[in-house]
Amino acid sequence: MAIEHARVLDLFAGSGSLGIEALSRGAEQAVFVDSARAAANTITQNLRQLGLTERARVIAMDFHPALDQLAAAGEHFDLIFVDPPFAEDSSAAVLAKLTQLGLINAHGIVIVRQYYRATELPAMELDCVSVATLGDHRIALYRRPEMAGASRVRANGE
Repeated sequence: MAIEHARVLDLFAGSGSLGIEALSRGAEQAVFVDSARAAANTITQNLRQLGLTERARVIAMDFHPALDQLAAAGEHFDLIFVDPPFAEDSSAAVLAKLTQLGLINAHGIVIVRQYYRATELPAMELDCVSVATLGDHRIALYRRPEMAGASRVRANGE
């Protein structure tokens, strides 16, 4: 998937590095969501320093109401980063909500980072097409089923 012209959602954004990197590589727009006010302020400051504020929006709230708000506004995303805190891994809930609310575009990709010992995500309406363990991180790439092709692997490993 080309990042150029993509609409990006960076959940549990922290400093905003993933979404900012996407913007620097030509993404059309990025929405950053983090429940911590300090993180939202840091993201806003980073966007200002890099001259990216016109192509970005920062939402300082928990992912549940943030995703509801985005869906109500008719938002859809091409690239979604999900990087919840390891201690409170809410990846399964996030993936379920993203699919339930229809926030993933037809060609959309969701990248999830978890602690490598976290419970593997259950089968859902997305196909897991790649999983890699790097140090203490497990990084999984998900696509909508119609885009996964013949080499897809179900999220539960089947």
